[in-house]
Amino acid sequence: MSYRIAICDDSAADRTYIQSLIRIWAKEQTIFIQTEEFPSAESFLFCYDSDKNWDILLLDIEMGNMDGVSLAKKLRQDNETLQIVFITGYSDYIAEGYEVAALHYLTKPLNKEKFFSVLIGAVEKRKKNGKILTFDLSGEMVRVPIWQIIYAEVQLNYVTIHTKEDIRIKMTLSSLQRELDDRFYRVGRSVIVNLTQVRRVTRSDIYLAGDIVLPLPRGAYEGLNRAIIQMG
Repeated sequence: MSYRIAICDDSAADRTYIQSLIRIWAKEQTIFIQTEEFPSAESFLFCYDSDKNWDILLLDIEMGNMDGVSLAKKLRQDNETLQIVFITGYSDYIAEGYEVAALHYLTKPLNKEKFFSVLIGAVEKRKKNGKILTFDLSGEMVRVPIWQIIYAEVQLNYVTIHTKEDIRIKMTLSSLQRELDDRFYRVGRSVIVNLTQVRRVTRSDIYLAGDIVLPLPRGAYEGLNRAIIQMG
């Protein structure tokens, strides 16, 4: 599998150095990569508007008219799978990195071993987010990236998969569970939740993103909390 990596930095010297490290890393990992350099946030955004097929964005923060945080916020409006790594000479923007779900925040000068570790993490997370489930609904093929699933519930012989749009399909909850990964946890007999979407857990309820509240079955509190902790 190949990966597309964008380097967005207004320093030509820094772009060249980052590019050289990526090539060393890719050779060590025997991973095929395609890289492209961008001297500004605006230049990347111009390219992105016509080609959104990027896996990793290595992004400087202090740049020209549009800074890296502003670019990341714009990208996150329609893309939650792009792995964003901030690389900057400043340490004042860590909070903003959390706001845009940045994978990591690295300061210049780069530590090669740390940078390589972050790249490995980005690839692994991209693999997870890239999995897509395919369903046949009355002769129409529907594709659902698993990261978009908030939760799923079963009623009689039908499972409803809740994303931005709900999908109801005839199958068992166990069959769906086998297609998912360790981000998903089965709560009792009738519900599977995406742990990354859990905002709060009480003894009686699960609070999910989007102001969704689900009843928590009796005895499920400890197991759910352990699953969240183990996911990290």
